[in-house]
Amino acid sequence: MNECAAIACDPSHSRGRLHPEEAENIRSPFQRDRDRIIHCSAFRRLKHKTQVFVANEGDHYRTRLTHSLEVAQIARTLARALGLDEDLTEALALAHDLGHTPFGHAGEQALDECMKDYGGFDHNAQTLRIVTSLERRYAAFDGLNLTWETLEGLVKHNGPLTDERGRPVGRYGDKGLPLAVRQYVRSHDLELHSWPSAEAQVAALADDIAYNAHDVDDGLRAGLFDVIDLGDLPLAGPALADALKLGGGLERGRLVHEMVRRMISAMVRDVLARTRRNIGKTGVKDAAGVRSLGRPLVEFSAQMNEDMRVLQLFLKRNMYEHPRVRDVMGRARRILRDLFLAYMEDPALLPGEWRDGAIPAGEAAQARQVCDFIAGMTDQYAIMQHRKLFDLYPLFR
Repeated sequence: MNECAAIACDPSHSRGRLHPEEAENIRSPFQRDRDRIIHCSAFRRLKHKTQVFVANEGDHYRTRLTHSLEVAQIARTLARALGLDEDLTEALALAHDLGHTPFGHAGEQALDECMKDYGGFDHNAQTLRIVTSLERRYAAFDGLNLTWETLEGLVKHNGPLTDERGRPVGRYGDKGLPLAVRQYVRSHDLELHSWPSAEAQVAALADDIAYNAHDVDDGLRAGLFDVIDLGDLPLAGPALADALKLGGGLERGRLVHEMVRRMISAMVRDVLARTRRNIGKTGVKDAAGVRSLGRPLVEFSAQMNEDMRVLQLFLKRNMYEHPRVRDVMGRARRILRDLFLAYMEDPALLPGEWRDGAIPAGEAAQARQVCDFIAGMTDQYAIMQHRKLFDLYPLFR
């Protein structure tokens, strides 16, 4: 047995589901969570939601779906090496982006601005809304009725949301907890003050590993920068140097792939070494100890964090803030703002399934319904709806 297995979440001792269900002898509770996530409609929609590039810009750029699958692969590798529960880790990795809007972070910024008077928008909170309310597939409950451990990991994978007195901390310290989180924990305590499981921490770092490596790949594919620009960067530079040793005649596509896979391997090895060292130093013996440790157990080394910070600065300057990307994302924000205002002014414009129930009482409730509808859109559906509602030439053509 793996030396670290004692810190894993044990599915046989899960804290259960908000709506009790009979156990089955074929799948563990965490396997069932993973399967429910894969089969939900929000997961399928990730196929047409972008990371950085809008879906109609090319077939080979990452989407939220391909990114989530890559995160899941990295997360399972880490979980297996550490003796953690692979099914819980995979469920968290596959679900972590369910709440993202169309058009990536530009879409999230636009919806947050539209919702500033109604509680704002936060993609992590939207993920919670999707898996606890918006997915309506089962006869006995709304949402997916996931286990406590999966819900906890989705909400807290980046760390505690509050201190022990319930005061928001970290990114929520100034603006407070998202409304969806505050509402949900009134009936199902997710212990927002504690650290999440080791599985959730692994899923969070697998996300970092995936997007750091694959944004380099997509940026090169898009021609926003060239391979030679990476030579002096930490992490990418050494990986490139190693790849070049394979032979000077290596074609560009193979060279890039060999570099990217070495970047991923370097980050994975770093997490494993640092985490094993942490386990030895802290003496954590079980999953409860992971949650009460008061700091992350699964983490990068200080040097790797610095290397990744420098790489992210490069990507910010040369990719995320590239004029070509900024122009497209500016138009994307306009599309979502236009749609939000149109649906708020005339809710009858919403599709039939969103009109079948009564329009929520009050402007804030109506705004949240409109926000839920827009947040669930794919890039192409948002463009199509904008084209349908406005007599302007399409913003994307």
